[in-house]
Amino acid sequence: MAFTVREIEAPDPVTQVVAEDAKLRRPDEDDIGEKMVLNMGPSHPATHGVLRLVLELDGELITKATPDIGFLHRGDEKIAENMQYNQFVPYTDRLDYLAPLSNNVAYALAVEKLMGWEIPPRGKAIRVICCELARISAHLMGLGAMALDLGAMTVFLYTFTEREKIYDLYELLTGARFTTSYTRVGGQIRDLPDNFLPALEKFLHSFGPALDECDKLLTRNRIFVDRTKDIAVIAKDRAIAYALSGPNLRGSGIEHDLRRKHPYLDYEQYDFDVVVGSPRCCIVRVHHRSHASAVVPC
Repeated sequence: MAFTVREIEAPDPVTQVVAEDAKLRRPDEDDIGEKMVLNMGPSHPATHGVLRLVLELDGELITKATPDIGFLHRGDEKIAENMQYNQFVPYTDRLDYLAPLSNNVAYALAVEKLMGWEIPPRGKAIRVICCELARISAHLMGLGAMALDLGAMTVFLYTFTEREKIYDLYELLTGARFTTSYTRVGGQIRDLPDNFLPALEKFLHSFGPALDECDKLLTRNRIFVDRTKDIAVIAKDRAIAYALSGPNLRGSGIEHDLRRKHPYLDYEQYDFDVVVGSPRCCIVRVHHRSHASAVVPC
């Protein structure tokens, strides 16, 4: 029996991005020959956020930055081959350490889909709480770090104060503050403790005003506005070509949210707005048919 061999070209991420950018580049744009291309990073592999940036410089101005995130791959898929499904849960904490709970949930949902399992409504509601707390925590980290890098140190302190409160809720729920390992295929390791919902309600009441304070510190800060307004705006067609998702895609004016477009965990029963095209960090209050509510970052 004859066999045929087909060669498959798999270019590295930087090559893919450069190729897509070349298609979108206008003929009247500056010639690259007048600029300098410089590699920034990767930083030492023992540090957080290992990232390589291919920078295009016009003097002191960065006219283009192409990221290569391939340096963070740790072979988790290979490790999982020799494990039972629930044994792999602790590894999902470390896939994105800014939002471990949502990674726990995503992995459990994937395995349950393979199994054809459906968890009870209460289990789904608990997972929604986990995902939205993780979303808020990750957004606070992003907002605070960005503000610090642009010279607004106070905002960094404010966002990390709120993040510590979320860590307290994590500890109450899972017994851990950082690497939670909370979900199991088919459910969670335990139900909500009796004092969790009152603590969550207390946090939600105080979080809104705290976020408004951060908003005021940034949107009225001349230095922050000058360094961010109309900088690195990504057009809709370019956002699609780069396969952007989440807030980055919605920031380009494309209304796409997986919770709305491809609902999971009964998200179709929650009423919330998908906010697009706004550079501000904002929140919406989500109301469930059971009249429970939660705060969700856009």
